[in-house]
Amino acid sequence: MARTATSDARKRDTREKIELGGLIVKAGLRYEKRALILGALIELRQNLANGETERSRLISIGAEALGNERE
Repeated sequence: MARTATSDARKRDTREKIELGGLIVKAGLRYEKRALILGALIELRQNLANGETERSRLISIGAEALGNERE
């Protein structure tokens, strides 16, 4: 039973990582250096801690991009 739970958790983790990688591709950053992408994400995390306005603005942009993907 414990083995199944561990396997399921690993599968969920793998799926999440694949989906996050897909977001990098969708954003057009596939060929950027990994250090640049990581740096941008770290800076984003810091900026999001400073205000809800920026968070809302970025959610709107992302939701629109994801909505366009399904058309």
